Amino acid sequence: MLFSDFRKKEVINLRDCRILGNVVDLEFDECSGCINKIIVSDRPCFCSLFSVFSGEGEFSICFKDIRQIGPDIILVDVC
Repeated sequence: MLFSDFRKKEVINLRDCRILGNVVDLEFDECSGCINKIIVSDRPCFCSLFSVFSGEGEFSICFKDIRQIGPDIILVDVC
């Protein structure tokens, strides 16, 4: 899967069925190449370009909290 495809998916929390936003970045371990966290923005995609500088509206989700990656959405289990 390409990162550009990954970014198009909405992130949804299984605990309350709330849409958390879209993936804007990834954090990975340089040695292993494994993804540690996904960075999600709660802003619409067209605003995420401007929020990159401020970091507002962005939060990270540990990769272990991802339950399923589907064709349109990413399901996570976070408090």
